[in-house]
Amino acid sequence: MPALSYPALSRESVVTMSKRDYYEVLGVSRDSSDRDIKKAFRRMAMKYHPDRNPDDKESEDKFKEVNEAYEVLSDAQKKGAYDQYGHAGVDPNMRGGHGGGHDGNFSDIFGDVFGDIFGGGGGRGGRSSVQRGADLRYNMEMTLEEAVRGVERSIQVPTLVGCETCDGTGAKPGTSAKVCGTCGGQGQVRMQQGFFSVQQTCPTCHGEGKVISDPCNDCHGHGRKEKTKTLSVKIPAGVDTGDRIRLAGEGEAGTHGGPAGDLYVQVHVKDHPIFERDGKHLYCEVPISFVDAALGGELEVPTLDGRVKLKVPSETQTGKMFRLRGKGVAPVRGGSTGDLLVKVVVETPVKLSGRQKDLLREFQEEMEQGTHKHSPKKHGFFDSVKKFFEDMT
Repeated sequence: MPALSYPALSRESVVTMSKRDYYEVLGVSRDSSDRDIKKAFRRMAMKYHPDRNPDDKESEDKFKEVNEAYEVLSDAQKKGAYDQYGHAGVDPNMRGGHGGGHDGNFSDIFGDVFGDIFGGGGGRGGRSSVQRGADLRYNMEMTLEEAVRGVERSIQVPTLVGCETCDGTGAKPGTSAKVCGTCGGQGQVRMQQGFFSVQQTCPTCHGEGKVISDPCNDCHGHGRKEKTKTLSVKIPAGVDTGDRIRLAGEGEAGTHGGPAGDLYVQVHVKDHPIFERDGKHLYCEVPISFVDAALGGELEVPTLDGRVKLKVPSETQTGKMFRLRGKGVAPVRGGSTGDLLVKVVVETPVKLSGRQKDLLREFQEEMEQGTHKHSPKKHGFFDSVKKFFEDMT
């Protein structure tokens, strides 16, 4: 009987068969999300990194194994092939698949995973030097009358404007900026630190990607220069402290042709000697003599539109509030006009003459001879006090 012959297993097949499952290497399940896989890789890579485990061959091998597993599972195409065919689906020596090994340069993978830790964008190219200008803020004080009715003012704002001589390029007319020779126009350079590729701002062009060998004489290569602009600002009626008016494009000029920022005018309404404001309503206090409070009468009340007559009924007590509808503020964002709330304060007479004092004493004696109906609050209060102390004993 002829001997049966079996095909010999190649060295590559033995290696492939002995590899651990990539999901097992990273400690994740097969239905894990890309985010979970990345988190697991970061944790394992930190654990077995050669810088943390110097002269440890086993940690170095595990680090390479973790890196190989992540390279496959982080790529949708390789992951699909691995899920369907196993290691053979990603081994370059089997089925002509994509390589599961790595040549030792881990910059692409670590740029993606650790870029936020070590800086840089993982080899995605340099940043654009065109940037939007900064926003500016201008604090404007105004009176209550100006805030209620609206006002138009001219303001002077120190800012940065684009240089007209060089059109914002920073280079002398007739010349232009050259590509930085250090970073090749990327604005960033790479530094290899062990297995990590750290990306830093180029020290030559400071991240611009270009260098100006012959700068403009007016802006000294900055492309912008200081200037005080005079602007006309229209403040709408009804604004209040804390409101902001935005003037688009009136901020600092952008760099290298970038758009200008905005100017924000911050409103601050000064205190008024008569009125206090609460949103759309106004408050004021009006003194009244005790005779007018007792007998009633008419008061002249100030408003922002002029004086108005307020009829005060007899027996009015201090602190009583009267509402004048529509005499407040029209809100800047629309809606009904607020009211003016008037609080009357009974004023006690001062610097009395002898005759006036005698009249008051005579008036008081006559008040006390009658019933308590003339001062119900006074007698009611003292009756409550008397009862309070009687209950304590």
